[in-house]
Amino acid sequence: MSAHGGGKAILAAFLANMGIALAKLIGWLLSGSASMLAEAVHSIADSSNQVLLFIGGKRAGRHADRAHPFGYGRERYVYAFVVGIILFSVGGLFSVYEGVEKLTHPHELSADWWWLPIVILVVAIVLEFFSLRTAINEANQVRVKGQSWWQFIRRSRSPELPVLLLEDTAALIGLVLALAGVSASVITGDPVFDAIGTLAIGVLLILVAIVVGIEMKSLLVGEGATADQLDTIIHAIESGDDVEKLIHLKTLYLGPEELLIAAKIGLPTDKLLGDVARDIDEIEGRIRAAVPDARVIYLEPDVYRRSDADKPPTEAFVFPSSD
Repeated sequence: MSAHGGGKAILAAFLANMGIALAKLIGWLLSGSASMLAEAVHSIADSSNQVLLFIGGKRAGRHADRAHPFGYGRERYVYAFVVGIILFSVGGLFSVYEGVEKLTHPHELSADWWWLPIVILVVAIVLEFFSLRTAINEANQVRVKGQSWWQFIRRSRSPELPVLLLEDTAALIGLVLALAGVSASVITGDPVFDAIGTLAIGVLLILVAIVVGIEMKSLLVGEGATADQLDTIIHAIESGDDVEKLIHLKTLYLGPEELLIAAKIGLPTDKLLGDVARDIDEIEGRIRAAVPDARVIYLEPDVYRRSDADKPPTEAFVFPSSD
């Protein structure tokens, strides 16, 4: 997986979540804490999500073929969208259900193992913090200077790092909520606080899943180059003496780090075909040097006509009839 795909962050998150999930399951079995069960399911869902992100990255690396002439880059978007669905259903809805169940049928914590969920949650918070820090370090390698984290999540064309950042942040907040719920139940002896913590975790996961789903849907439908990339592409095209005017430009991300660029460019009318071909090669070279994500480029040479110029008479392009 490419550097943009956050391979280290995916591995760190997977290992942390598997260890945390096992510890939470043991804590739930011994203590009976609803928050621990919700958090265990959350960690299991997160672990499966990391596997899906890894599979998506591998499948996206397949070569283009006749059925998919532009390659399989959007596989990463598909698998990231599935991650959002899992967060919503397995993580969020299950936690909400478990919270409602414990509110209607309260279950006190075990008198002998009341301390275990607190210890596990504190250790899990530390492990999750290191997982989030790994994701942040990976994201900082590709995040534009001065760009906020919310802008990075909204504008990134690579799905893995934004999903991991949202996942790990939600996991860290969820652990704090679970710790607060369990601690309040231990202090007061009222299991309702544990159930409220479970409900809060479920609502949090549903909100994060909705954000992930919206972002991945936008990428699946098809997003173009960012505003900065567009400015760079336009400058790369018009910076040479070989172009009179950029007439038309459209871009589309075929997958992360795979940008399609289609442009109609105005060239001098007196140039020979061979010179036009060399000019197009030069322009493509400038675009690729300025925007490394530009993998597929189609340039159509044309004659630039100003919109305020006099329109030619009909006879200039329509042959009159013989009569």
